[in-house]
Amino acid sequence: MKILIINGPNLNLLGTREKDIYGVITWDECISQLRNQYAKSGIQLTDWQSNIEGEIIDKLHEADHWADGIILNAGGYTHTSVSIGDAVKAISTPVVEVHISNITSRESFRHSSFISPHAVGVIFGFGVLGYSLGIEYFLMKKVRMNV
Repeated sequence: MKILIINGPNLNLLGTREKDIYGVITWDECISQLRNQYAKSGIQLTDWQSNIEGEIIDKLHEADHWADGIILNAGGYTHTSVSIGDAVKAISTPVVEVHISNITSRESFRHSSFISPHAVGVIFGFGVLGYSLGIEYFLMKKVRMNV
């Protein structure tokens, strides 16, 4: 199973940016832990990050040709980018939307998402554990489909 994790703007600053909200673990540490955790599960885990909206859209389009699932943390673009929402809607690969913080306990503009209506599910507020929960969704889906 091939899963792509796409991280949007400022997620390259994990571990150094607003530690009280996003925690102290860096993205390199997080992806390393995820790869170790799922090494024996048959998951090919790929990660990618960009601060540029159009690049995220291009990556979603590209992944639709090879990925079995996408975990998308579009960061601030979640609340502002109709185009990323449209890209998720346009592809057939299932997308799980993930946010590290509890977006409903933050500023009101973070309570809406252009991605959520087109995602198979949304995970938020569990820190970087949200990425594991997204992977677990795809694993459970695979198990159910193979039964």
